[in-house]
Amino acid sequence: MGVQCGLCVQYFMMKTLRLILITLFAAVACSNDAEIMPCPEIIPYPADVEMNAGTFDVAGAKVVLSGGLDSLSKAYLTLFADHISAVAGSEGGRGRIIFRQDASMSSACPGPLGKEENYSIEITPRKITVRAAGLNGFVYAVQTLKQLMPSQVYGTEQVSGVCWEVPCCTIEDSPRFGYRGMLLDVARYFYNVEEVKKFIDMMEIHKMNVFHWHLTDDQGWRVEIKKYPELTEVGSRRRHTLVGHHHTSNEYDGKPYGEGMWYSQEQIRDVVAYAASKGITVIPEIDLPGHMMGALATYPELGCTGGPYEVMGKWGISDDVLCAGKDVVYTFLEDVLAEICDMFPSQYIHIGGDECPKVRWEACPDCQKKIKELGLADDEKHAAEHYLQSHVMRHMSDFLAQRGRKIIGWDEMLQGELAPGATVMAWRKTENGHKAARLGHDVIMATRPYLYLDRYQSEDKAAEPLAITGYLPVDMVWSFDPYKSEKEDAELLTDEQKSHVIGIQASLWTEYISTYDHLEYMLYPRMDAVSEVQWCCPENKDWDRFRKGLDRMRVVYDIMGYNYATHIWGE
Repeated sequence: MGVQCGLCVQYFMMKTLRLILITLFAAVACSNDAEIMPCPEIIPYPADVEMNAGTFDVAGAKVVLSGGLDSLSKAYLTLFADHISAVAGSEGGRGRIIFRQDASMSSACPGPLGKEENYSIEITPRKITVRAAGLNGFVYAVQTLKQLMPSQVYGTEQVSGVCWEVPCCTIEDSPRFGYRGMLLDVARYFYNVEEVKKFIDMMEIHKMNVFHWHLTDDQGWRVEIKKYPELTEVGSRRRHTLVGHHHTSNEYDGKPYGEGMWYSQEQIRDVVAYAASKGITVIPEIDLPGHMMGALATYPELGCTGGPYEVMGKWGISDDVLCAGKDVVYTFLEDVLAEICDMFPSQYIHIGGDECPKVRWEACPDCQKKIKELGLADDEKHAAEHYLQSHVMRHMSDFLAQRGRKIIGWDEMLQGELAPGATVMAWRKTENGHKAARLGHDVIMATRPYLYLDRYQSEDKAAEPLAITGYLPVDMVWSFDPYKSEKEDAELLTDEQKSHVIGIQASLWTEYISTYDHLEYMLYPRMDAVSEVQWCCPENKDWDRFRKGLDRMRVVYDIMGYNYATHIWGE
């Protein structure tokens, strides 16, 4: 206990020293107006930056919102104006920060979410002019402006002795990919609304625009469905949880988990609105037809054997899945997804499709009858049961299409026939995403070796918190190339096929992450590297610049009170 306390004191002293040093640096860093200041290490780095002579003093500057701003942009920029006044002061300044809605900033090729994300910033000694077509462009412009300012802009109170001059420059910026996502798994371990909002805040800082909310799994059902209230009363609770790694341990903690750990529909809508205010779309995931022990424990008639089933206390995959031969299962899924559509206005609904063993279906009379009714059969590519899963996915895709929605599913959807218009989330390997792109389907790259942030951050695993497997340092995340195949002799994607790679997503699965403090530790600073992969074209990526930018982001994390890993700093 004494050693732990000593380490805590040492960490606090180092953190405090960093904050003091950055404040002193900001106080003396004001540059002569005739000089051209160095280009700042912004993360993710903008598409085009031109540094000019002089500086602009943010302290006391007046924020001006031009006419014609939409309501969401106006609300967001008003909050920014109030914040700048609070941290930099509201008196004595003569400069202006002008935000103008400009339709000419609309992208010629808007992202798959229909968002216009380009922005421009022009900084002269007398004014800052920001132009964007809508909310998302303004959000990203604000994040860039804040990185041009002293790190104290991320605080909540005014700090004396800080120089608020920012370098004069011109920035023209737009993202490489229209879909820039982060997944948070709340099924294995639950995070409350305020913690989820904090997660979204960090997405905002990193210019991400999709929050993938993994709401259901074998270890817990976390979303209220009014037609099936028992899903949260029964399906959210497990009687115990595995201790240690699921490949080696059979020990359990003996403690029930999950009572009350689910989101009401009112809470869901609150989070969706909060994210939307920051230009972030929330895409829910109801994983089917596998990973459904939460539902099967509640309604055993939905399974092939009738149970009994229980919510899993161990990580991994269950052989028990939804029965694809029973009409009641399709009715259940339609009812659930109808309420999901009411809560989530997103164009996309993620319906999983991953890790669905077929052993129950192979022995199930109802599933075998359905296979015969549909005329499915084994072939040289797949077994009939794989085509049965394709039928389930297509049925749900058609159901959602009637409500104007599209499905996303994991790359196991390739084992059979893809539903028309389905978007594939490639997690096992990049080549699976390339295969889907060659078939003409949109693809989101979420490749496990590079983008699963539940992996170890050090090769000294004994010194790290327990993680699932593997080793994923910051530089490996940063190096990810979505067009590079694992196969050395793989066929290159054509430009048309590349256009189907609509985005990049990192995922944080929480089997071994039971606290929010641990969650932050696994996220930062790897989330910075993810943002560069999502935003920057290859020619704009520079490791030395990015590495220097991490030094600044570390100060930001300290100011905001975030926990983070320090391996990149040799600590």
